[in-house]
Amino acid sequence: MPTKEAAHYGDRTFAQMMYAKIVSVQLVNALGYDLLFQDVDVVWYQDPKSYFKNGSKYKQDFDVMFQDDGNRQARYSPYYANSGFYFVRSNDLTKYLFLSLLYSGDMVMAVGSHQQVLNALLIEHTSLYGLKVKTLSGEEFPGGWHYHRKSKKPLMKAIAAREANNVIFHMSWTDNKDNKQKFMEQMGMWYVTDQCLDEKALLLLYSLPSGKEAPLVNECCSAEAIVRCHYNDKPSLIPCNSSPSIDKYGQPFW
Repeated sequence: MPTKEAAHYGDRTFAQMMYAKIVSVQLVNALGYDLLFQDVDVVWYQDPKSYFKNGSKYKQDFDVMFQDDGNRQARYSPYYANSGFYFVRSNDLTKYLFLSLLYSGDMVMAVGSHQQVLNALLIEHTSLYGLKVKTLSGEEFPGGWHYHRKSKKPLMKAIAAREANNVIFHMSWTDNKDNKQKFMEQMGMWYVTDQCLDEKALLLLYSLPSGKEAPLVNECCSAEAIVRCHYNDKPSLIPCNSSPSIDKYGQPFW
């Protein structure tokens, strides 16, 4: 597996890491456990697990439930499933789905991401085997497409004011990890202290006495969101009008 982060979405390092995401899900699914998978750029506003339990809103009606990616290109249709936040019930149908995805490593490397391959398999397994797929509400499970589209500005302002009914927020649709952190800081979704970013956390861990790993929580995790302005034309928890724009024709969010 790669030892460095991807330079951008879809490069070879990115594709290799996407295959690791497939393996982690397939192993747990094969062991017979229902699972909720999420990327590390997902923030919980409510506990999403309650949405997928027996007797909950979605009950046992679906085998897999995905966040709506927002990308309406044909390669993601008809489910537009985002592979960074989804729930899987362990049964014969999902075990075969993720085994098929595991065996599609050549396709993952060819297209640069497993999301496109997964969406193709969802169509195939729905048609041939009766797999039941659900695309979750964008209002309840918003992501990067809401963050970057002007038409979603009212929702983003409601999320910033804590007036929305969103369950989670997934900072997808972001080209690299540097901007991802900046966007999350602007929205009050960042809780990692500066001294623990990148390799600093490992250096801190190695400096602790043996058996004292627990203090990393105190050293690295902020109880309150770390809010900073970076771009005036992106949604933010507080007005960032004095900051520069990131988009060519960007207009201030506030």
